Parts: sequence; structure tokens; C-alpha cells
Amino acid sequence: MSPSSSSSVSRQGLSLQNLVALVRLVLSDVLEGVRWLSHHALAAVGLVAVLAVVFLATQAEVRRSLEAQALNWLSERATMRADAVDGSAGADEVLLAMAEPDAIQRATAANPAELNRQQSAVAFWIARRYNVAPEPISRLVQEAWVVGKRVGMEPTLVLAVMAVESGFNPFAQSHVGAQGLMQVMTRIHHDKYAIFGGQNAAFDPVTNLRVGVQVLVDCVRRAGSLTGGLKYYVGAANMADDGGYATKVLAEAAYLKQVAAGQKVAVNAPLPQATIASASPVAGPAVVPAAAATSPDATPAGTVSPAVSESASTPAAPHRAVEHVALLSAQDATRR
Repeated sequence: MSPSSSSSVSRQGLSLQNLVALVRLVLSDVLEGVRWLSHHALAAVGLVAVLAVVFLATQAEVRRSLEAQALNWLSERATMRADAVDGSAGADEVLLAMAEPDAIQRATAANPAELNRQQSAVAFWIARRYNVAPEPISRLVQEAWVVGKRVGMEPTLVLAVMAVESGFNPFAQSHVGAQGLMQVMTRIHHDKYAIFGGQNAAFDPVTNLRVGVQVLVDCVRRAGSLTGGLKYYVGAANMADDGGYATKVLAEAAYLKQVAAGQKVAVNAPLPQATIASASPVAGPAVVPAAAATSPDATPAGTVSPAVSESASTPAAPHRAVEHVALLSAQDATRR
């Protein structure tokens, strides 16, 4: 090979190396630029986010406005989704459009298997006796045990009051306004429901139970005895007698206590029949009644057990006759 040829090959090799080096340099500069931009862009985004959080934290009105806009957007999306489901859609699709995963939180129910032996026996016995589901009754039995222990009252007595008052119908109401499981006079005891969100809480079974127990405790304390307290509770404090209301409650409580102790008690075990009491008040100061009971005939249609139902010829429970008098006395006492 001639010297000139060798020189030419060398120059070509140097040119190729220079080109490769130049490409590498360009790529390195580009990558370094991208890294620099990314780093500073992320820092800028972070700074903007921090400033936005600080701004929203100090501007309550702006924050509420953004929350409202977001809620409206979500509501519109949900409405569009529901409208998209036409009449030809399957039942599952319609139900899916109305799905509420948190609905379980509104249910007043408990698994009977989670109860101890005493509570489980009582729950199933009540469920059979009053033709109600064991799951909601299990929750009420649990609560009766917790509240009863806290206030020093037999849980079986609490459950017996519910049985006689409403037949475990959480939506029961008497003609004078006694409402819920324990038939508390909501208008008179509205202050007790205030801490639970208002008077509509009377139809929450657990809340009604808690308020009713407190009212019953107050009645027993005022009367000085359990029988007297039950007379106050039913609104017969100024009457000659309660027509057998206390006897009825105590008889049901005795059945429940036997069931809790593991004894066999027939689900149709009878209760004493109520008698008609005089509606004329006894001489003495007017007393604010604790509650106006609905008696077993307030049990919802189709769910009355033979054990607590009464024939058409059976005299009405005494508190039916005295409810109006008791309510007037309560309203008069409240005005004072």
C-alpha cells in the first residue's frame, strides 16, 4: 500500500471517530437537558401543590366552593349513569346504578353467632315469639346488655318493656305521640334526643332503646320502686293503678330471665291480661309521664304472637284510657 493510501485511510478513521464522539456528545447533552428539565419541573409542580394546599387551608370559602363543584360533578356523573340505564336493562344493571356500598352501616343487625350463650338464647326466643328476624333482635339484645349494665338495670327488663310496648316494632306510634321500640313520648323528651341528632332519632332502634332506658331509670328513681317506676313510665302516675301494665312487663321479664338461664320456656307462654283502669286521676300533684305505651296491640299486623295478642273482646290496656290525661298533665307541667 502506498503512503498516500495509508494516509487517506487514517483520515477516514479519524473522521468516523470524530462523528461518533460528536453524536455521543449531543446525546449526552440532550439527556442532561431532559434530566434537568424534569428535575426542575417536578420541583415546580411540588411547589405549586404546596402553595395550593396552603391557600385552600386558609380560604374556607374557596375550599367549600371547590367541594361543592366536585360534588355536583360527581352527582351529574351518577345521574348520567342512572339515565343511561333504560327500561330494557337487566335488574342487576338497575340495582348497580343505585348501589350504596355504605348502606350496611344503616342496618341495625348483628350475627346471632357472635352473641354469648345467654344473649343468643334470648335473641332466638324473642325472634320466635314475636315473629321477627333474629339479626336485628340480636343487636337489640346486645345493646340491652350493655346499657343495662351501665345503668344497673336487668337487660331482660329492658327487653320486656320493648316487648309489651311495641312488640319490637321500631316504627310503632300511639295516638298521643309515643314512638319507637320503647314508646317514649318524643315531644316531651325531645331534649334527650337532641344529643342523637334530633327527634327523628326516635325511630333509630338503638337510640330509642338508650333514651327509653334512661327515662325508665328516672321513673324508678322518682317512684322509689320498680313497680312504681313502671307505673310512671306508662303514664299512670296519677291513676289509681296501671291496669296490670307492670305485672305484664315483669311477667315477660321473668320469662326472658328463665330463657337466659337456659330453661325451656314456651314461645306462646301467656301474659296476664290487662284490665280497664279508671281514667280519673288520683289526688296529688301532676307528674310528667315518662312514656305512653301502645300495649301489645301496637305490634305490626302479621307479626303478633298468640302469646301477646288479645282478642277483640279483651278490654283495652289501662294506659290506653289514661294516655290523654297523662299527656295533658305533662304539657301543663312543661308550661310551668
